Amino acid sequence: MSDNKVKRSMKTNVEGRTLTMERIFDAPRDLVFKVFSDGERLASWWGPKGWETENRSFEFKPEGEWHYCMKCIDKNQGEWYGQESWGKAIYQEIVESEKIVYKDIFSDAEGNKVEGMPEMLISLTFLDEGDKTKLITKSEFTSVDALKQVMDMGVVEGFTSQNEKLDDYLNQLQ
Repeated sequence: MSDNKVKRSMKTNVEGRTLTMERIFDAPRDLVFKVFSDGERLASWWGPKGWETENRSFEFKPEGEWHYCMKCIDKNQGEWYGQESWGKAIYQEIVESEKIVYKDIFSDAEGNKVEGMPEMLISLTFLDEGDKTKLITKSEFTSVDALKQVMDMGVVEGFTSQNEKLDDYLNQLQ
């Protein structure tokens, strides 16, 4: 198996109400952390392929909020074209170059929680792997049913696509 295929593969595990996804990026840990901690950089790659992200607000600090909108700009995505998906992250814990923990909610354009949509506690752990970085994303849901709802929405496929965009963005920066 080529290094490229190893690098681009993602391991996923579902246990109870927790989804864990691991992926190795061909970039140093400080750089990978930086593209999550800088609002402009984050908006440059966040979301699946064919979607653009615009920040409404971005405060990278504990209790700070990131409010954003993803919009499908790819006409080939059929009914998704032109659709918007609003979200909000409320940062809980930040350890420079090591860890980011945030509450993730589906929101409206004003930042209000969308009722009936799951809320998640996301933990990002950045680990050195030589000159590469292993990113472990752990998403904890309030219930197994909430996890199933997001799985049925295609979270793994969307996250895989988003990680491919992140790979491309990291390559541009190096």
